[in-house]
Amino acid sequence: MSAGSTGSFQSTTLEITTGNREVALDITDRCVAFLNERAPGRDGLLNVFVPHATAGIAVLETGSGSDDDFLAVLRDLLPADDRWRHRHGSPGHGRDHVVPGLVAPHATLPVLGGQLALGVWQSVVLIDTNGDNPRRTVRLSFLG
Repeated sequence: MSAGSTGSFQSTTLEITTGNREVALDITDRCVAFLNERAPGRDGLLNVFVPHATAGIAVLETGSGSDDDFLAVLRDLLPADDRWRHRHGSPGHGRDHVVPGLVAPHATLPVLGGQLALGVWQSVVLIDTNGDNPRRTVRLSFLG
């Protein structure tokens, strides 16, 4: 983890291992820990950014099957077959490069009193369909 801050801007990077299969990984707890350390009691915005061409950030329900359903939808929309012009890596890897067009590589979330202002069932989720790259960087930035 690396850190940086300037005035009311706080930032850190997380190194996350996602493994060799597609994943919808709930990183809400990491966002909460960052805010508890860097923005206790403050109002502002948390930006979550993944600087990768084959991953994204989603806000969705997890743990009740919605995360698996989301990955299933991506598989249906973007099959891992030989239709893709981008052909390096695993068979069908070209689809992974289309994912950020559907799942943005960032999300900006409200923070009130140092707490994420998410809905009851919402979580911050790293979406990674690229089994060729098991390590991801996520940048958390608080402005407030």
